Amino acid sequence: MIDRYTTARERMVQEQIIARGVSDPRTLSAMAEVPRHLFVDDAMRVRAYGDYPLPIASGQTISQPYIVAYMTQALALKGDERVLEVGTGSGYQAAVLSRISQQVFTVERINTLLAAARRIFDSLRYFNIVAKLDDGTLGWPENGPYDAIIVTAGGPEIPEPLIEQLADPGRLIIPVGDQNVQELQLLTKIDGEIRVENLASVRFVDLIGEHGWRA
Repeated sequence: MIDRYTTARERMVQEQIIARGVSDPRTLSAMAEVPRHLFVDDAMRVRAYGDYPLPIASGQTISQPYIVAYMTQALALKGDERVLEVGTGSGYQAAVLSRISQQVFTVERINTLLAAARRIFDSLRYFNIVAKLDDGTLGWPENGPYDAIIVTAGGPEIPEPLIEQLADPGRLIIPVGDQNVQELQLLTKIDGEIRVENLASVRFVDLIGEHGWRA
């Protein structure tokens, strides 16, 4: 059914994402499918498809649509991967990833956010997402290794446990820097060799945990 959200979502993909150079068909399909408005508070739904991040509960944010698409495309997913997400937040990024990977494991440190995200995943029947409450900087070792890892909060460095849990070959994307501005870094692991590339300057909420910033 075509409604105002469908139209807004199509406009978002065309004007904010394709226009800025995101071209991966899988990423574009997922961004066009996932109902972003369900991942924000009711009062914010009219702004859900705008070209900016939005506040959610507990002082956190849902990232700008373009950044979600950009980070997703950088993982180069083909459909059969196991993906780890650190920082469930609203659940939107995990939902997008679930449309183009085999399974998503997502870790959140704030229980109210995790509970809300789980309800949305269930309502959308996105049953290939598994979520838990924990320190995401430690990863989720019992389910690793992961073909791709995405971190949706900014930390001072790439957490070593995440590098260890990344498959070979594998790709990891994370904002790294201080608490005001970060560089979006793409780490690739191929034949035991690690390469890190800076992609863009960004600003994310703090990555809190043993291998991030202290609460």
